[in-house]
Amino acid sequence: MGDTGRAPSAVPGQEPTPMPRLALYALAVCALAVVAAVVSFVSGSWLGVVWVLLAGLSSNMAWYYIRRARTEAS
Repeated sequence: MGDTGRAPSAVPGQEPTPMPRLALYALAVCALAVVAAVVSFVSGSWLGVVWVLLAGLSSNMAWYYIRRARTEAS
């Protein structure tokens, strides 16, 4: 009942980070998955379907983390 061990989210006088780190990681995974899908399809492999699905999942994760950070900031 009381302290949960979490540090305060904002320090006075410090600018908030523009985008959460997990969103940046998800965007990087999305970009790499798109490149892998293109390479797979160009080489004639149907494995590109898996890469497209991974790109969709990671882009949704990025949007989720961005929107969650915006709602926590306000």
